[in-house]
Amino acid sequence: MNDDGAMLDHVSLQCADVAASASFYDAVLAPLGGARVMDFGEAIGYGVPPMPDFWIGAQTTGEGFRETHVAFAAPNRAAVRAFHETAVARGVEVLHEPRLWPEYHPNYYGVFVRDPDGNNVEAVCHSPE
Repeated sequence: MNDDGAMLDHVSLQCADVAASASFYDAVLAPLGGARVMDFGEAIGYGVPPMPDFWIGAQTTGEGFRETHVAFAAPNRAAVRAFHETAVARGVEVLHEPRLWPEYHPNYYGVFVRDPDGNNVEAVCHSPE
């Protein structure tokens, strides 16, 4: 664990088209308070300044595609809905509309969409309305 008690320091996804993925993540992370924090062209880091905790980059290893699931924390349910609206406006596939998921816990409110590479990307809020 790091100094703030979080177990993960950062996560990185390999992308077939970095520009397309960057455009997607620039848009959908904004309602959650996320932004590009670092940009090295073929590697882009997102998060809350000063340090990125989510990275995208060009696919450099492996063959084919294996779906990854990434869940981004939303500060409230309105941000989950804004993430959804932004994703829909970009024309991505919506896997699950924003709703409560009581099987996870009573206040789990999330939406699931596909990113340009087909990954399952979620925005989730754990607080009541």
